[in-house]
Amino acid sequence: MTKKILITGITGQVGSQLADYVLENTSFEVIGMMRWQEPMDNLYHLTQRINRKDRISVYYADLNDYAALSRMIKAVKPDFISHLAAQSYPKTSFDIPIETLQTNIIGTANLLESIRQQKEADGYDPVIHVCSSSEVYGRAEPGVALAEDTPFHGASPYSISKIGTDYLGRFYGEAYGMRTFITRMGTHSGPRRSDVFFESTVAKQIALIEAGLQDPVIKVGNLSSTRTFQDARDAVRAYFLLLEASAQGKIARGEYFNIAGEEAYQLPEVIDLLLEMSTRNDITVATDTDRLRPIDADYQMFDNTKIRTAIDWKPEIPVRKMFEDLLNHWRDEIAKGKIPLNR
Repeated sequence: MTKKILITGITGQVGSQLADYVLENTSFEVIGMMRWQEPMDNLYHLTQRINRKDRISVYYADLNDYAALSRMIKAVKPDFISHLAAQSYPKTSFDIPIETLQTNIIGTANLLESIRQQKEADGYDPVIHVCSSSEVYGRAEPGVALAEDTPFHGASPYSISKIGTDYLGRFYGEAYGMRTFITRMGTHSGPRRSDVFFESTVAKQIALIEAGLQDPVIKVGNLSSTRTFQDARDAVRAYFLLLEASAQGKIARGEYFNIAGEEAYQLPEVIDLLLEMSTRNDITVATDTDRLRPIDADYQMFDNTKIRTAIDWKPEIPVRKMFEDLLNHWRDEIAKGKIPLNR
């Protein structure tokens, strides 16, 4: 019987790229959970397959609607679940803290509880990937490599919501014997990265400037951060390998892993790298106070030892290639007439 994987948040960068990976590398059927009004930009290349139900389909539900989630789990009964749906923008979470906490904590509890209820009803026992975030570590001490046992220090409503998500994934694994595991992915980027994130908004602004749609000034917020970067296409490969390892009983229930790049940059270096790729040589950089957060996670370096002992994985796509693909993504979008907001 064909295995099925449910991807919540399939319309996002990571969700859509996980769908691509599964379709290209397995015979699994992909079910993507999305809200009916979500933009389909990241899935347009798959819409013909979705229309034909060629190993991929969509299911409309919302994390805040427990009844809808319960119906979905009962109807679909996927073998694997990768829970990626979230309010995922740290800066935005300062403006909508209650929605962020509601969606990410209560929404995750709704999903896990609907699975638990089905498990009690008929023994249903899928492998469940709960996506947390490296933002749980918050304001880390400079020079400290973040390992899985590093204490949490929430630095935004988003990071606090992901601390709750993280603990829920562990709790349902340990308390109810559900096959959960949790990932804390570091900064990731590449094609389809939302323009609200630093390196993507810089690349987007460069593409707008090249197209004559913005004055040659890149607007940025805090540039004091140092962090590792990785391509999201590498990260989704780690996600899938962990799903397989969990299915084979190689991962303890409720286990948690960092997934991070191994190339580190200060944010001004990221700007310089992207500017090197531009067709313009007259671009300057200016601070925009509207882009500043009340508090920032300024230093994020990671220890990947744990995940590399669990699965055969390491980042393979060079960061320079990742940034080049990101810039070309925005150039392509703008060339199609999709003029993004300047944010």
